Amino acid sequence: MLETGTMAPEFTLPDKDGRPVSLSDFRGKKVVVYFYPKDSTPGCTRQACAFAAAWEEFQKRNAVVIGISKDSQASHQKFAEKNGLPFLLLSDPERQAIEAYGVWQEKKLYGKTSMGVVRTTFLIDEEGRIQSVMPKVKPDTNAADVLALLQETDAR
Repeated sequence: MLETGTMAPEFTLPDKDGRPVSLSDFRGKKVVVYFYPKDSTPGCTRQACAFAAAWEEFQKRNAVVIGISKDSQASHQKFAEKNGLPFLLLSDPERQAIEAYGVWQEKKLYGKTSMGVVRTTFLIDEEGRIQSVMPKVKPDTNAADVLALLQETDAR
């Protein structure tokens, strides 16, 4: 897992419409990058909808929100349309960013061990440094926790 203060690994991944999006496209803005396991599952849907509900607040703070999973562009497109998601969803089937950010880990579910994406959020500052790492976040409170962190850093 990456640490606070280190440079965020650069990535270029396709969005739901197939357009390439790079982390460096957003220099000069705060970037919230959240990794999640799978489109249209209960926890991931609640997490995405919470970010969507707080969208205006993120925009007021000049912050970009990017959700990344292994799902396909088509899956992201359906997920975004069904839930009215206004932010970027990036497709990482080859796990380029998922592995670079250290969120592909062993998970245990019902006594079974498998590899998968551990729900993790990174706050990246205007210069591309990791300002905060939030591992194993809760889907329902993740967006509010990130907003609180943004308010805290704005107040400094």
